[in-house]
Amino acid sequence: MTTYFVSRHAGAVEWAQQQGFNSVEVVAHFDPSVVSDGDVVIGTLPVHLAAEVCANGGEYHHLVMNIPADARGRELSAEDMVSFGATVQRYTVTA
Repeated sequence: MTTYFVSRHAGAVEWAQQQGFNSVEVVAHFDPSVVSDGDVVIGTLPVHLAAEVCANGGEYHHLVMNIPADARGRELSAEDMVSFGATVQRYTVTA
């Protein structure tokens, strides 16, 4: 069983480590065809890729936060993510 944290953002990777996600495989780009039964994928995948994760027997956990308009489009720090209420929530996605 593998847990993947999908992000290309240094702040998100730092946030994940602060939250205790230390035994994860960090990947910048994700191919859901590698998922097998019991794998966990954490990130902000497009819905069609999240559905493929679930179809392959994996769990999809979405990185959720409320980003104000003036913070969109810029790199967020781990501290920014905490202040925006970042959390991970499991979703089951089907096509």
